[in-house]
Amino acid sequence: EKRRKRMADVEVQEAAAAAGQEEQDVAVKEPLDLIRLSLDETVYVKLKGDREIKGRLHAYDQHLNMVLGEVEETVTYYVIDDETYEEILKTEKREKPFLFVRGDVVILISPSLRQ
Repeated sequence: EKRRKRMADVEVQEAAAAAGQEEQDVAVKEPLDLIRLSLDETVYVKLKGDREIKGRLHAYDQHLNMVLGEVEETVTYYVIDDETYEEILKTEKREKPFLFVRGDVVILISPSLRQ
């Protein structure tokens, strides 16, 4: 059964090539395919430690290690007011030309919206 399906897939690919059409490489069959389609596009990445980054995806691997360019990092944290003892939510933003992100701190990746 699997062999028949593979043979049918090969025949479809050969027919498309014979017709002068290249098969588009836009199919999302595995989770990492979605990231592959976002190469050289802006992605939003949520990281452990209340950090978020947005940048252009240059490279990645199966561990979700990534190299991003034109990066904007947002760090969110709480500060306790000395007088009222209230928690105050603060955010800091900084920009970096390039950033290497280790995959084990990645919580989610959102590809850019195509228009």
